[in-house]
Amino acid sequence: MIDQIPDLVLFGVPVLVVVGALVGLLARRGRGDQGEGRPEAPSTPSTTVSDDGAPAAAAPTGLGEPPVVDAPPNPEAPPSAEPEAPTAPAVETPEPVAGRLQRLRARLARSGSPLGAKLLDVLSRDTLGEDEWDELEETLLLADVGAGPTGELVDALRTEVKVGAARDTATVRALLRERLVELVDPTLDRSLHLDGADGAPAVVLVVGVNGTGKTTTVGKLARVLVAEGKHVLLGAADTFRAAAADQLETWGSRVGVATVRSDKDGADPASVAFDAVRRGRDEGADVVLVDTAGRLQNKAGLMDELGKIARVISREAPISEVLLVLDATTGQNGMNQARVFAEVAGVTGIVLTKLDGTAKGGIVVAVQRELGVPVKLVGLGEGPDDLAPFEPGDFVDGLLGD
Repeated sequence: MIDQIPDLVLFGVPVLVVVGALVGLLARRGRGDQGEGRPEAPSTPSTTVSDDGAPAAAAPTGLGEPPVVDAPPNPEAPPSAEPEAPTAPAVETPEPVAGRLQRLRARLARSGSPLGAKLLDVLSRDTLGEDEWDELEETLLLADVGAGPTGELVDALRTEVKVGAARDTATVRALLRERLVELVDPTLDRSLHLDGADGAPAVVLVVGVNGTGKTTTVGKLARVLVAEGKHVLLGAADTFRAAAADQLETWGSRVGVATVRSDKDGADPASVAFDAVRRGRDEGADVVLVDTAGRLQNKAGLMDELGKIARVISREAPISEVLLVLDATTGQNGMNQARVFAEVAGVTGIVLTKLDGTAKGGIVVAVQRELGVPVKLVGLGEGPDDLAPFEPGDFVDGLLGD
């Protein structure tokens, strides 16, 4: 019996080993079936700290996420759309200035001015008694020619009519044209003086009361100067009317002219004007046009401010022109405005707007006679290029319906 024990051991041990292996294999398969589909938690690499206390790069474990590889470009995929740059507004080319009043005088003839058709009608009558001369004088006064110029014109016409026998339409018209041109005075210097001094730009200060179309006139004047090849800069010194700077900037952008303005409403207008002139000097501009706030001629504070603007500008460059914008429809009230502005700002020229919409064209004669200041520009419409240099002969022809 004892001799058989070694044989049992030699035989039983391998059997037990095989049975144990089978049991273990079956147990592992059971656990695997129960956990199938359950993802393993990703391993978190440990973070080490370097000697200086900064986190060091984690050591690779081989169990983390695979490295990200850039996908090759897809040749069939459409290219990414880039945002389109805003299109700059097209810059306009203003109409030539030469002969502009001739092209526009038809509008003047349609304005129904008594200085035209009615004067010709009276002077062409077969007989000219006192009633006719009174009618002629009344017509001239209603047209705002003024008492002094009216008396001079009537006396001159009386003398001509007595001397000359013929009073046909052509003769009367030629006579009337000659006398009216003399009254408008072609000898006055109507050119804009735009020569800067010591490298500074010419500075044109534009003034006037509310509602005369002053800012629009500045924009149209910029077009006149651009048409003559000038480098122009605008100064928006009307800081009280919220839309004034925007309006001026719009006018300038249409012809490629920059505008100097304040970002704050109610800013000091003298400061804006000064900045515009200084920038004009730095950029080598030929002309700086400064728009000012409309003001009533009887408001002392506003008029004093206008004087301040002129003084501040003069520190940077001399003022070449001070243009007073007058509404031709205001008649003799425009004369009162002109007197005060001339005293405060030293007006050098007149711009008459809305001349095509009035029968009071005689204001041209009256304002020049009163101030000794010439009318330099006239507005004959609402178009952007309806501002023209004043020419006495063409103006009178327009009044007479040539």
